[in-house]
Amino acid sequence: MIASPKTTSGSRPPRRAGGWAEFQRRYAPYIFISPFFVLFFIFGLFPILFNAYLSFQEWQPGTGLGDMKFVGFRNYTDNLTDPTFWLSLKNTAVLAVLSGLPQHLLAIPLAFAVYGGLKKLQNLVTAVYFLPYITSIVAISVIFFTLFSWQYGVINAALNALHSIPLIGGLFPADKINWLGEKEYVQPSIALVVIWRYTGWNMLLYLSGLQAIPKELYEAASVDGATGWQSFRYITLPLLRPIMFVAVTLSLIGGLQLFEEPFILTNGGGGAGQAGLTTIMYMYRTYASYSDAGVAAAMSWLLFLVIGALTLINNRLFGRSGMAGGN
Repeated sequence: MIASPKTTSGSRPPRRAGGWAEFQRRYAPYIFISPFFVLFFIFGLFPILFNAYLSFQEWQPGTGLGDMKFVGFRNYTDNLTDPTFWLSLKNTAVLAVLSGLPQHLLAIPLAFAVYGGLKKLQNLVTAVYFLPYITSIVAISVIFFTLFSWQYGVINAALNALHSIPLIGGLFPADKINWLGEKEYVQPSIALVVIWRYTGWNMLLYLSGLQAIPKELYEAASVDGATGWQSFRYITLPLLRPIMFVAVTLSLIGGLQLFEEPFILTNGGGGAGQAGLTTIMYMYRTYASYSDAGVAAAMSWLLFLVIGALTLINNRLFGRSGMAGGN
């Protein structure tokens, strides 16, 4: 009689291949994460690919997909030779600077004030400054549209009241200003709304950056005899560069995609002399009013190239290479 081989104590018999358990082990993780990829393809990747395809087509949305006609790069050349496109791009750049730069010049001191002198009221002050960011942009624009009213606006009433004050009255205009009806005032008015809305958001970013800086660094600098300015110059600013990079990048992208504020304040027309016509507004007009979907799609990709180029420049200034050069 042949003796059966001994089995090692505690060992389990080999697992049988196949079956429900094997299916769960191999495929269940992919099934659970598949909804994300399905939704991303339908609502994320497909619109981008279709828009890229559409930018090389001549198509009016009301005629159906079957009437698309391939025109190559003609939509891009039409945009590049269109004076209104360049005007909208210029307006967008001016508004991005007028609204973007003051946000950070105001947000950084506010973050320092909240972090250093208002610690007991930090949550309340942060909530107050952050409130405009979460408020409906339509409601904000309508309110400012009323404030900027030529005849009955609060801003003109306040300026007229200040003009009547002795000694300093000459610094303020005597006549009412048509903020949204004169070309030179349209862009500053739009920029003021954007600044009011996003300063609190940037302040919150800088405040989080300040809270992440170890206090031991300031204590060590104080022991070494560093002044407040030296601590700010050699500790705070270098360590805030990553937050500055994020904040400036978000402001840059948001400024070049400006749409709601100028659209509502100018009633969709761009204001006097088309001074409030941004590229996104012109893109919307090209699609909705002119029914030229191909040109509008090409315009979006041209704007994408502009945003990408400026983001790379910003990365050189505030990104890792800029940080290495600054240190």
